[in-house]
Amino acid sequence: MSGTFQIRGGKRLHGEITPQGAKNEALQILCAVLLTDEEIRIKNIPDIHDVNRLIEILGDFGVKVTKNGQGDFTFKADRVNFDYIKSDEFKKDGAKLRGSIMLMGPMLARYGEAYMPTPGGDKIGRRRLDTHFQGLVELGAEFNYDENEYFYSLKAKELRGKFILLEEASVTGTANIVMAAALAKGKTRIYNAACEPYLQQLCKMLNRMGANISGIGSNLLTIEGVENLRGTEHTMLPDMVEIGSWIGLAAMTKSEITIKNVNWSQLGVIPNTFRKLGIELEQSNDDIFIPAQENYKIQKFIDGSILTISDAPWPGFTPDLLSIILVVATQAKGSLLVHQKMFESRLFFVDKLIDMGAQIILCDPHRATVIGLNQEAPLRGTTMVSPDIRAGNALLIAALSAEGKSIIHNIEQIDRGYENIDGRLKAIGADIERI
Repeated sequence: MSGTFQIRGGKRLHGEITPQGAKNEALQILCAVLLTDEEIRIKNIPDIHDVNRLIEILGDFGVKVTKNGQGDFTFKADRVNFDYIKSDEFKKDGAKLRGSIMLMGPMLARYGEAYMPTPGGDKIGRRRLDTHFQGLVELGAEFNYDENEYFYSLKAKELRGKFILLEEASVTGTANIVMAAALAKGKTRIYNAACEPYLQQLCKMLNRMGANISGIGSNLLTIEGVENLRGTEHTMLPDMVEIGSWIGLAAMTKSEITIKNVNWSQLGVIPNTFRKLGIELEQSNDDIFIPAQENYKIQKFIDGSILTISDAPWPGFTPDLLSIILVVATQAKGSLLVHQKMFESRLFFVDKLIDMGAQIILCDPHRATVIGLNQEAPLRGTTMVSPDIRAGNALLIAALSAEGKSIIHNIEQIDRGYENIDGRLKAIGADIERI
């Protein structure tokens, strides 16, 4: 759904909010249904555009898709239609969704061939796919790229396990190689593997299906190939980007909010990173309770120098939350350097915050210095366009804390990643309308 949000900011919110299932986990887990001809039931799937698109693509492949209830689906890939995969229709459909790249590993492993149009997705700098293809080629696939058609293909008579050192700890790249290696002959070792909770979830699910993967949670995965995989059930983790967003929202709007069922053990450094900004948050069972705070003060490093928050591959701080950290810092007491290392051009949305009255110096495409206003001068409402999913959410939080009315256009970028975000925010008292 395209459209515009109209927000009247400056209201205090109150109540409970439940995070959706994790978008980035969903894209991996859904691709894995191609690895078996038995039924796989997946729960807590977020109802968002990118995920629904992938479910449609699976349906077009001939996977039987049954909806059991909200966010609860059963998939059965016993008869896949390869004509569709080579069709012009798929060249259009697949290109709209970057997550569809993770169909390649399972297709190759189970059917000996895979095809993929050049994917789309966010405009946040160059996100190369080399890691995916290098890994699959090392397992024995032959790679071709048709430059006129922008179409990739991989073929393999058989995949054989081997030692693979990834040049970058790509989450989707690791997922693709793990899925292919699960059905390859012999042993595969992947070093510098991504170890995100979502990837751990994928590996645990594959093991329940009969795969033999060890080293889960570390950067060295060992996969003993098996003949075939069985069906299973899987429940997705809550989305940690949403959880971080709601922590920031509570602080910016001086609100008392409880975030429900967050799966604390999988949040890594996220809670403590927000604590460094001076935000109080408490663990209460599996919930996060954030009390209403008039002010929050950014900690300094022990030697008194200005705090830097930068992203890093897991278990470092996720790049998806840096835009939230940046927005939250605009109303903190103190200064912060935000250093976005993993993607270029993700900080370009700060000009919108500067229009709202934030004190930010954009040093270069990777670094921004924020001088906090300590809630003394609220941000001003303004009209803006959402550039990508994560910045869209950050701008939404800025607008909810700002004085006056804000208009955010291009909200399909927000809808791509967040389920019924306006409905859930209204429920805790936000003044937000979809127009």
